Amino acid sequence: MRLKLFHNRVHQRHLDITTGPMGKNVMRFALPVFFSGILQLLFNAADSIVVGQYSGSQALAAVSSTGTITGLLVCLFLGLSSGASILVSRFTGAREYKSVQETVHTSVLVAVLSGVFLAVLGWFLARPMLHLMDTPDDVIDLSTLYLKIIFLGMPLQMIYNFCASVLRAVGDTKRPLYFLTTAGVVNVILNLIFVIAFKMSVAGVALATVISQAVSAALVVHSLMLREDATRLFYHKLRIHPHIMMKLLHLGLPAGIQSATFSLSGMLIQSSINSFGSVAMAGIGAATSIGGFINNSLDAFSQANTCFVSQNYGARKPRRILRAVYTCLGLGSIFVVIFSAITIIFGRPLLSLYVNDPAAIEWGMIRIIYLHVPYFLGCVQSIFLGALRGMGYSILSMCISLIGICGIRIIWLYTAFVVWPTMECLIISYGASWLFTGPVAAIFFFLLYKRLCKEYTAEELAER
Repeated sequence: MRLKLFHNRVHQRHLDITTGPMGKNVMRFALPVFFSGILQLLFNAADSIVVGQYSGSQALAAVSSTGTITGLLVCLFLGLSSGASILVSRFTGAREYKSVQETVHTSVLVAVLSGVFLAVLGWFLARPMLHLMDTPDDVIDLSTLYLKIIFLGMPLQMIYNFCASVLRAVGDTKRPLYFLTTAGVVNVILNLIFVIAFKMSVAGVALATVISQAVSAALVVHSLMLREDATRLFYHKLRIHPHIMMKLLHLGLPAGIQSATFSLSGMLIQSSINSFGSVAMAGIGAATSIGGFINNSLDAFSQANTCFVSQNYGARKPRRILRAVYTCLGLGSIFVVIFSAITIIFGRPLLSLYVNDPAAIEWGMIRIIYLHVPYFLGCVQSIFLGALRGMGYSILSMCISLIGICGIRIIWLYTAFVVWPTMECLIISYGASWLFTGPVAAIFFFLLYKRLCKEYTAEELAER
């Protein structure tokens, strides 16, 4: 009886994704996610700006060169958080509130365990992985120190991401925004204190990040404990439910592998970037931070798309699935094109916020020009891959990514880049992979969507 009461409370407080105007609901979902990402990027940019301006280009290169390593190790487990979000969305759409509760408590415990595992793994693999990436000798010690501190905060990062994915799955995208704002302000203040006042360089930036993650994790856990719907968190109910865990692995593990392929190809590309020296690393790192604002707009609508597709799949509303995909693709493309144009036009002034070296700025402009022009292709890819995951085809989505993202970029590195070993050729590999992956993902989506519509029609006829 208590679980039945959750239904009314959920829909009084949050979006009902299965009804209402699609465009308005997508914007209400995506904008808080978008602004959350913007704030996170601004705070991360503050890390880079503070360390670059007050500790030099080597320190900036040390921080910038570690993102692909953390991404490679973390993405696999963050994929499980994506699976948790899909499950909560689907069970919410199907009104299966007991399953929602079991998913929440299984997911939070998985977050804790995976975070501890990553902390231990990252501590011991930090330097060996930096060596594999041919990190220059003048940077590797600082990079190792930064990575080890960052990995100590992995349990906190996992807890936040899993819990925030639960909130977003039921349409509550505002609270994660508030929590990130609070944690980000703490991060910036501690950056200024640790780096400028205490002269701690990259160690100060890393320590400030971990402390801010503790703040966001505490806030999101507290929020879940105070909720009045099926997503409420109880410490005494934390356990692994085997049937939920199997579904979590089925949906989340392929998504994690898919994300890891992005990081793996990024790691290989970063290794090639490192061969151009620390000045190029600093410039490309600054451009990567700027490009994150475009990727954030893409990610916001991709998350909205997966959630809307998943809930309407659970509610057996195929027409709204298609409307969600079209709406998210259109709005996401508009945001991506606008931000791409801004970064291309104002690229040099933006890069100068990170580094003072003119040579580093020119390296950064190469990435901005050759990557941001075709960025809308990345939006097509992301929306259709997310739609496949939302419909339950995570393994198919993973396979398309393995071939289209990781495969094409690796082939490009060992063919085109060997013939034309320039930074321009290296960056073009991103657009080449999007040009293949997006259309392939779209074709599979429409084929499977037509099959889904036929299945629903057949079931309705049988019921009559």
